[in-house]
Amino acid sequence: MLVLVTYDVNITSADGAKRLRKVARECLNYGQRVQNSVFECIVTEAQYTLLKYHLTNIINQQLDSLRFYRLGKNWKNQLEIVGKQTSYDMTSELIV
Repeated sequence: MLVLVTYDVNITSADGAKRLRKVARECLNYGQRVQNSVFECIVTEAQYTLLKYHLTNIINQQLDSLRFYRLGKNWKNQLEIVGKQTSYDMTSELIV
């Protein structure tokens, strides 16, 4: 399933900047950045649970926020991109 992860981390302190980097790094383990604080992650239910668990343990819930949009298996029918596309199709073959 495709999960869209968005976050807002308060970076007014050095600790906030550190949390921001950790959140982005953790999201990269599961998907790709499509905008500054937005990641598209194609995950199983178990991976989604782990991702949510890890991110929840990184943020300060009094200062930061996370949003998870579960778009499901038919996400290609629900996604429309206008303008420059900076991402790649995570479901297609990737030649390295």
